[in-house]
Formats: sequence, structure tokens, C-alpha cells
Amino acid sequence: MGVDLHLHTTASDGRLTPGEVVRIAAGKGLTVIAITDHDSVEGVQPALEAATAFPFLRVIPGVEINTEAPNGAVHILGYFMDYEDTELQTSLKELRQSRELRAQQMIDKLDGLGVHVDWQRVQELAAGGSMGRPHIARVMLENGDISSFEEAFVKYIGRRGPAYVKRVRLSPVEAVQMVVKAGGLPVLAHPADIIDLEALLGELKKAGLVGLEAYYNGYRRSTVQRLVGLAKKYTLLTTGGSDFHGLGGPDETPIGGVEVPFECARRLIALADEREVLAG
Repeated sequence: MGVDLHLHTTASDGRLTPGEVVRIAAGKGLTVIAITDHDSVEGVQPALEAATAFPFLRVIPGVEINTEAPNGAVHILGYFMDYEDTELQTSLKELRQSRELRAQQMIDKLDGLGVHVDWQRVQELAAGGSMGRPHIARVMLENGDISSFEEAFVKYIGRRGPAYVKRVRLSPVEAVQMVVKAGGLPVLAHPADIIDLEALLGELKKAGLVGLEAYYNGYRRSTVQRLVGLAKKYTLLTTGGSDFHGLGGPDETPIGGVEVPFECARRLIALADEREVLAG
């Protein structure tokens, strides 16, 4: 009864289509997955359609919204939103447009460093989906400017790199509110390294946060236990997933590669059902 509630596709910066992700998950015997592309829900419907071939597999509509806090980046996962909601679609489209502008600015900075990245090739890789730094890194790798995918972030486009550009400053609270307004369940993604985590949890809980991603790629048992304890303290659900992108490399966890208790999915689904009943 495998669970993976954090998966990316070609709708953002993943390398596999929604259908391919669904087929791999089904092949591994997973029973619940969530498609959570960056600032995009465009992969949800194709994934739902692909899942009709696998009656044992449930696909949860999701999204991962990138935000900025005073101490760094914070990501908010949203589950069970009305992914066809016009206001949500408009807000996410604006975020994706800001991603394109940011990518262009990073490419300009790279050009000034003597690293030439073709904008058209970045667009081809993004294929109309949500554009991100991984698309730039892939072009750099194709060009031989770097020897590994990770090197692009360490030397150039990571937070401390010379070609880094800050994203549009959507706050974590605003992202939580966006998910709630679309009828969804907001969860704080990969929170272990967030500075002043408890202060942030208190703030986000007031805005409508319902969960904490406690089971995540690379987290040690002690880290998971700490996060599970915080979830209990703030009366939050726990979720988990691989954060799979299909980019390869030694640090990537495969689909279903994180041990997520089925109870996490059961409680998330139950809360969604409860909200739906209350909404009439």
C-alpha cells in the first residue's frame, strides 16, 4: 500500500509526463500518489486520466507553491484543490510568468560569466510547463559547461551562486491562503531545515495550514521523529513523498522511494472528504 504525495512531471521541472509517472507508480504497486508540480496544476488532469487504467491507484490533485520568507525559501504543498478554479489558475499563471522572467535574468547573468545558455532550448525543455532552474541546468549540462546537474546549483544558480535571481516574493501565508481559497488542504513541504520553524508553523496554522511533510527524501529517523512531534504539537497531519523529478543523479529518490505510512494518506483523504461534506 505504497504512498508518494510529492511528485513532479513535465508540467513543471520533472522529466516524465504525468502519464509516465502514473504508470511507474502503478508498476511499483503504489496505491495513493499526488501530482505536485511547481506553481502548476496542468499535470493533474492527464494523471487522473492515466490512472483510470489502474483501479487500485488513487491520484490526488496537488500543487507545490514556491514562496519566499525572511530566512529563505518556503514551499507549500496543496492537496485536493479545485484545480479548475479560475482564480487559482490565474494566480498560478502569474507565478509561472514570473518564473520565465527570472529564468531570463539568470541566463543574462550566466552570459556575463561566460556561460551561454540558449533561451529557446530552455523553452523547449520546459515545453509550456512551469519553468525552473533545473531547465537551465539541463542546458548547461548539454553544453558541457558543467560535469553534473548538481554543479550548476553549487557554482552558478544556487542561492549563493553568482547567477542566482530571487523569485517573486509570494509569502508562505499567501500561498496557504491561495490553497484554502481553492478548497484545498495546505501542507508545509520539506520543513526540516527551515529557520524558526515553530514560529512559522504557528503563523501558517492560523492561515489554514493542515499538515507537515515529515517523511521526505533523505530525512533521518531522528528528523522524522522531531517533525512528527511538531505535527502533534500543532495538531497537524503528517504527509510524505519522494519529491521525484526524474532528473537522475546520486541524490534522487525514485517514485515510492520514501517510506510513508499509509495512515498519512488515509487521514489526508478523510479530511478532504470531511471538508467536502461540510461544504455541502
